[in-house]
Amino acid sequence: DSAERDIGNVTKPSGLIRATATLPFGLHCLLPLLPDFFAAYPDITLNVELTDTVVDLLERRADIAIRTAPMKESSLVQRRLGESRMITVASPGYIARCGQPKDLDELQRHNRLSFGFHRHSQAWVFRGADGQRIEIEPKGNVLLSDGESMRRSALAGLGIARLANFHIHDDLQAGSLVPVLQAYDSGETEAIHAVFIGPGQQLPHRVRVFIDFLLDKVSAQLANGRV
Repeated sequence: DSAERDIGNVTKPSGLIRATATLPFGLHCLLPLLPDFFAAYPDITLNVELTDTVVDLLERRADIAIRTAPMKESSLVQRRLGESRMITVASPGYIARCGQPKDLDELQRHNRLSFGFHRHSQAWVFRGADGQRIEIEPKGNVLLSDGESMRRSALAGLGIARLANFHIHDDLQAGSLVPVLQAYDSGETEAIHAVFIGPGQQLPHRVRVFIDFLLDKVSAQLANGRV
């Protein structure tokens, strides 16, 4: 590792980076950025695994993970890439068939898409008329394994979903998903972190430039409202 860092300081970064990311972030943020990354660093090879399962970096021999769930205390180093607003949405087809909930009581009677695996919290957070925090558990007839499946289920009109803006920005722009219950929006956001092992100064040069690239590009996406 020491020899690799010394070489990296005087040569172009090269070699293999093993990266893992959540399926939504990987499909909608990471993969579209890779042409720019390879244009700047043509000698780097990326092995990308997309999964919503939290992986053990040592077990998978991964250099970096992009995670969007709340981070627990651990020995892993975290770099915050940004945060994305959470939005409650449904398809126009679902609204035409089932109606649009006008308040949180009506929301309880709608099909609310949820995940079939354990998360830090499943609750959807809203803000009541008097400013109080209100949590509603998603409950419906569809349990899903990952965020992209939830997005596609919402697009298909299976129910109401709560997803990050970076994930559904294009769907909102196209009108294929529409926000619901905006009057109760809590302003809740989902943080996006790059996670890796060991202090930053001990990272191989190729991994450092990849993290710096993500910090720059995700910040740019934040600035134009895509995240």
